Amino acid sequence: MLFLAVRSIRKRPGRFLATLLSAFLGAVIIMTFSSLHDTAAAPGVDEVSSESMTISASVVGGYGSLLVFFAIASTLTVAVRQRAEEIHLLRCTGATPAQITRMVVGESAVVALAGAVLAIGPAVLGGRLLLDLFKDSGQVAAHVDPAFGAMALGSGFAIAFLASVGAAFLAVRRATRAGAAFRRPSRRKGRTLAGCAALVAGAGGVLTTYAVDSTEEMLMAFPAYGAILLSVGFAVLAPSLLGRLLGLLRGPLAAVGGAGGYLSVRNLRRRGAELAGVLMPMIVFTGMATATLYMQGVESDWVASSGLDKTVEDKNLETLNLVVVGIIVVFSCIMLVNSLYAATTYRSREFGQQRLAGATPGQVLGVVGWEAAVLTLTGLVLGTVAGIAGVIPFTMVRTDQVLPDQGPGTWLAIMAVAAAATLGTSLGTARRTLRTPAIDAVTVAA
Repeated sequence: MLFLAVRSIRKRPGRFLATLLSAFLGAVIIMTFSSLHDTAAAPGVDEVSSESMTISASVVGGYGSLLVFFAIASTLTVAVRQRAEEIHLLRCTGATPAQITRMVVGESAVVALAGAVLAIGPAVLGGRLLLDLFKDSGQVAAHVDPAFGAMALGSGFAIAFLASVGAAFLAVRRATRAGAAFRRPSRRKGRTLAGCAALVAGAGGVLTTYAVDSTEEMLMAFPAYGAILLSVGFAVLAPSLLGRLLGLLRGPLAAVGGAGGYLSVRNLRRRGAELAGVLMPMIVFTGMATATLYMQGVESDWVASSGLDKTVEDKNLETLNLVVVGIIVVFSCIMLVNSLYAATTYRSREFGQQRLAGATPGQVLGVVGWEAAVLTLTGLVLGTVAGIAGVIPFTMVRTDQVLPDQGPGTWLAIMAVAAAATLGTSLGTARRTLRTPAIDAVTVAA
């Protein structure tokens, strides 16, 4: 089966492009920040510079590892679901579930290692740029030279490999199980428990903010981690929450969108579990970006109004927040585009069948547009709730106000980026797929 896995990758490299991109970008992020550990441990580095780099690498490395794991897992889940017919055919020809699992896990391991190898060069450059950023802000001494060693390579390869292999194992295990119908409730129960646990932990982190002194330097950490956990919890529960939202929007969408609106609701209700991989990066992006940017704005205003000069710790925190938001914006948007492109391209046969049944390309695009609009609305609402849940407690404790003074401009910019990425990718990919003649689309996909 491992030999078959290597031949499968060689014959169909395009199928593994999404997984390779996820592993590559994830490894770049992890290696870039882990290189700060190598630099801090090098001889001749003073204590203040070493502490600044170690804290930054640990905090951002933790965020990055969590994001990378979810991104690779969601991409692989979509990829394995798209191979349901192939896996069924292998089962019919006599392959056992264990053999199919070894084949898919072997493919994922090879692709993950290839992505990690390709990430070494960009990560070396990224580590140097990051170190220059710390030097320019005075947080690291000018004489410190960059280093790229065991910590960067080990963490990058380990996280990309373990996330890919673990996600592939779980996805193919579900796909090869016989009698899946009666086991679905247990899977839903496990997902519900995991999502509720993340929400409870997030709520605990947010409420802990009220127990911390208003002048404590680490005050921002509690609502920030609470908002992250709330975002993850909403992302895990997104399929069931989407189903309830569709129940409320079914009538209005059918009235406003006509047949396109009605069909979009039907499609989304049927494919709710598959769309979890699309909603996850959107909710995490919206929640974390909203919470981090507004809390950093409140913190900067509070420091300025108190008449105090920014310490090295204040500069570290500001740099961390801006870098974290930058990572979230770039990585989450790429993963969102990646997941949407893979999910929409996979529907070429469905689009062909709709056109053979009499639908025009414009009507098919209309259905896709309504689906993207509902997904965008769901992701933005849940992400905004998670972000605000962290912003309000921090603002109340730090400034005795309920809402920050920054205004809605930042939030509207975050919404615009998420909406443009979702609608643009869905409609652009669907339009490109519709260029294939309907008969060819049905024949090739079959």
